[in-house]
Amino acid sequence: MAETPTPAWRKLRIFALDPSLGSSLRTFESRMATVPVRYECDPKGVSTLRVGPVGEYLEVVDIDPASNRFYAPVNLDDPRLLVQDGLEPSEGNPQFHQQMVYAVAMRTIEVFEEALGRKVLWAPTVPAPNAPNKEMIYVPRLRLFPHALRTKNAYYSPDRRAILFGYFPSEAARNAATPGGTMVFSCLSGDIIAHEMTHALLDGAARGYRAGSNPDVLAFHEGFADIVALFQHYRYRDLVHSEIAQAKGTVSATNLLGGLAKQFGEAAQRGGPLRDYAKFDETISYRKTMGVHARGSLLVKAIYDAFTAIVERRTAGLIGLATGGSGILKPGALHPDLVEKLTDETCRAARHVMRMCIRAIDYCPPVDIDFGSYLRALMTADLTQVDEDRFNYRTAFLESFRKLDLLPENLRTVSLETLKLPMPPKNDPDPNILTRTPSWLAEAVRILRIKWRKDLPRQKVFADGEQRRLDLHRFLKAEISKKPEIAKQLGINARTPKYDDDFVKNVAWEQANAGDKGATCFQVASVRAAQRVKPNGSISEEIIVVITQRHPFPSDMPAFFFLGGVTLVIDPHNATNKPEILHAIYRRMDDSARQERECDFRNAASASDLRAVYFGNTELEAREPFAIVHRHGDA
Repeated sequence: MAETPTPAWRKLRIFALDPSLGSSLRTFESRMATVPVRYECDPKGVSTLRVGPVGEYLEVVDIDPASNRFYAPVNLDDPRLLVQDGLEPSEGNPQFHQQMVYAVAMRTIEVFEEALGRKVLWAPTVPAPNAPNKEMIYVPRLRLFPHALRTKNAYYSPDRRAILFGYFPSEAARNAATPGGTMVFSCLSGDIIAHEMTHALLDGAARGYRAGSNPDVLAFHEGFADIVALFQHYRYRDLVHSEIAQAKGTVSATNLLGGLAKQFGEAAQRGGPLRDYAKFDETISYRKTMGVHARGSLLVKAIYDAFTAIVERRTAGLIGLATGGSGILKPGALHPDLVEKLTDETCRAARHVMRMCIRAIDYCPPVDIDFGSYLRALMTADLTQVDEDRFNYRTAFLESFRKLDLLPENLRTVSLETLKLPMPPKNDPDPNILTRTPSWLAEAVRILRIKWRKDLPRQKVFADGEQRRLDLHRFLKAEISKKPEIAKQLGINARTPKYDDDFVKNVAWEQANAGDKGATCFQVASVRAAQRVKPNGSISEEIIVVITQRHPFPSDMPAFFFLGGVTLVIDPHNATNKPEILHAIYRRMDDSARQERECDFRNAASASDLRAVYFGNTELEAREPFAIVHRHGDA
């Protein structure tokens, strides 16, 4: 008999967006979706998913402190559930809530792994300053608590390595889609789950973005999380098909797909979705708006506007054929075949845009990110991976960022060429300038010993990465002691001032516990290997090395650590089979203008209520930045 093949996926039913779709005749048929979720198994094909669900990446823990309850965990390997694609969607069944958070969270992980070309890891636990060794502690699973809070909130907790979902009674009118008094569960909103998962995934890839060193840092975290949640809508093909048919083929008119967390927003008396990018507040300005969510919405608006322009370009030929070249659709329903084709093009464009947005993470600076540097990362990543831009995706992004005043500062000209991050020079007589092939690079890459395999267990990936990180740190530290100019090449200082206990008492908890007390000059924060398939079928392999440094910065306001460093994008074997540095994305420690900007920002924040948002004035606030950002129900 032929062997039964191991399935790649299991199918699970979820609410497509949130339960509110079921309260309208127009959207009732689109309220549910059946989605493929990775089938977690051992090499022999035996399922490794335990009741909870508890898998390789996630652990669902259903404790409800407010009700003093522990809900029995769901067993997704129960044969009765396997044959019917899991539990039927239900607002009142805690086991379905567990299924919902697991399914949407796993789909978000899959999107990131596809775009990044590697397995994702959660942010590790940082060792205490007096710990005998400095190895980061592996975090195998992110915990998901579907009923953790009885409040209008949901947030990712770096301290607990968990996502805590809240629930609350609706405050809407009795005739609303979610009548007043009925219970609203944030764990049943696919938008909120994807948003909070993105916080966790971004924190695992770029831990330097917890520190609010400028107004864009936490706004980027929020905006990026909204981008991923928003474009998850376009993975539900039936929903997109229905919306395009009713919007007469115009993606910009599909209001349902442009809003986030509709049920949550209406129940919290927001008058509509929690955030609605189809009806953007035009008074929000990059130069004047400092609120985290409002400022982050500018980034989402730029991405969404680029996406709608891309879809219009991709579908122009179809509309032209359907209208005899006029481009004006006749009143009435669209032909079903046209709706099918428009749906295909829209979903394909959404997948490409989300892949572009996530892939850009590897080309961002290690700390102190801003929207302009993210645009440069986005353009560089796409130019590196995609040779032919048939539908002008990159031009669409350039135009939308320009219109919202989000371009990088000090551009000589506004073009795709100037937005691409420059490559280091091939040669330079100045020893302080990083070249494409510095003398120490070949040995550094040899030390890293990258294994280009995607089937390694995640714990092995972490252990290998941790060993490479420490080995590279020892090597660079020895090289810098002999050649201090290498520190200048990396944008860091060869030595940094030590600091005392009084200084530690005045800085945030996370900053004070992020490394040795003055002993370590710099840190190799991470070493990541990315292997991606280009559109032409060729394989792209890159090593991303993140080097960071911190400098004690006493001032009239509460003291802080000034952070800097570099992200190195390395081609391990170019055409000549020698490693070379493709890009060095700096936040230089000796940048006095950046130091001054951060001091001004922190002074302004400490003088206003923004202090509680960006820094907090307690240890808890410093350890839980996302709980503070979401404290008013902005999940």
